[in-house]
Amino acid sequence: MVYELNQQAVYFVTRLKENADYGVLEKREVPQRRGVLRDEVIFFYKLAQAGQDAYFRRIEFYDEERDRVLVFLTNHLELAAATVAAIYKERWQIELFFRALKQSLRVKTFVGTSANALKTQLWTALIAMLLVKYLQTTFDIRLVPFESGGTLTAAVICLP
Repeated sequence: MVYELNQQAVYFVTRLKENADYGVLEKREVPQRRGVLRDEVIFFYKLAQAGQDAYFRRIEFYDEERDRVLVFLTNHLELAAATVAAIYKERWQIELFFRALKQSLRVKTFVGTSANALKTQLWTALIAMLLVKYLQTTFDIRLVPFESGGTLTAAVICLP
């Protein structure tokens, strides 16, 4: 899968599996910033045997907050190692955002299957979520779920 993304010129940052079979082509100088332990350009033996030329970066990063070493894989060879680690960290903010979107707006099924139908439903949900968050910060408003006719519905209640 990483080879296909690389061929499509899509940049990615992900975690590298511990049992990955790779060879090191180049060891890069580690910056003096805290956290970055190792920065290497690697290749995967399986891809090389298949005649597929693809090079990746393997970055080891020490996470002080959780006292663990994380190993990242990216196909972006120019970014600073600390930037790659920061990109991965920000990825979790996106995950949390979509989790909140699914929980608060209960988008479980889509109205249509076309790309336009999906985009329209997601944009509508995002706008509704933004409006609710704005109202919650401006006024003392809370969403209280209740059931109506067997369907879970949310009511907006203003408290004095």
